[in-house]
Amino acid sequence: MDKSFYGRKDRLLKEKEHDVYRIRIKLPDPALCPECGAVYIKGRWVWAEAPKESARITCPACRRIADKLPVGRIEMRGGFFSRHHDEIINLVQNVERREKARHPLERIMSIQEEQGCAVVSTTGIHIARGIGTALSNAYNGDMSMRYLDDENSIRVHWTR
Repeated sequence: MDKSFYGRKDRLLKEKEHDVYRIRIKLPDPALCPECGAVYIKGRWVWAEAPKESARITCPACRRIADKLPVGRIEMRGGFFSRHHDEIINLVQNVERREKARHPLERIMSIQEEQGCAVVSTTGIHIARGIGTALSNAYNGDMSMRYLDDENSIRVHWTR
């Protein structure tokens, strides 16, 4: 018989996922984000026309952008990246346009250029993973994704 069954039950359990930007209260429906224009309807943020009587609530993505706390980070580097910089950045921005059209909370926060490298910060895991996958599919290269255990975040590294 498993001895852990008889173990102490008064220990503190670590919360599996802690995201301070996740709204845990019921928001007024409908609500409009005054920053980006996304509308909260029927439990989700969408791009839609907001009724005039909508409550004004800043969406989680705009709060993240204001606080400068990204969820995703994509690092792109290498000789191929340097030679095809504009084309690759255009691909990244196209992925954002496609993802943001379906999911308003998935956005690029910033693209910072460093010596032979670019770092893209995102508001969501899905867009970061999508950018990494698009880079790998379009240009091959070496890509790695790492989800951080203690945070709801992802780090993507792409080199070619």
